[in-house]
Amino acid sequence: MPHPAVKLLTQDLLQTTAEQAQSSPRLRKNYNFHTLPERVQRFINVMQPGTYVRPHCHHRPTHVNGFEFFLVIQGSLGMVVMDEQGTVLEAHWVSDRGPVRAIELAEGTYHTLVVLEPNTAILEIKEGPYDPQTDKHFLPQFPAEGTPEAQSLVKTWEAYFAHL
Repeated sequence: MPHPAVKLLTQDLLQTTAEQAQSSPRLRKNYNFHTLPERVQRFINVMQPGTYVRPHCHHRPTHVNGFEFFLVIQGSLGMVVMDEQGTVLEAHWVSDRGPVRAIELAEGTYHTLVVLEPNTAILEIKEGPYDPQTDKHFLPQFPAEGTPEAQSLVKTWEAYFAHL
């Protein structure tokens, strides 16, 4: 049994979180290793195909680094990088089988992602503390979650990775 100060990422934890993601209307579920006020946010995000991540970027106060780091530990996703108009600049396949297994985005980089395999799990690391009111700056031309337009966009972005 680990000491209370030791936190483990186990296959059981991934499986439990994946089951929660499957039953979530958003088709994703986080498991935080941090508490919300901590300066380093580190969490597992387990996602299912079809989840919609509205294109956004992060802008932090001057004393906080706005990077975001994603490491795929199970499954695969497509990371889509955009400009302020929503034009796709880059699309990267990121997978636990490589050749790209992780990606870091600089502050102010607009992005979305599409999940390409069931139970895809990523470790996300970014500087906090987390404030849900200011964490994300959404591109206003993209629809909110839960709309038919959002689901249509997921299909469009998945097509960038159909050859895999």
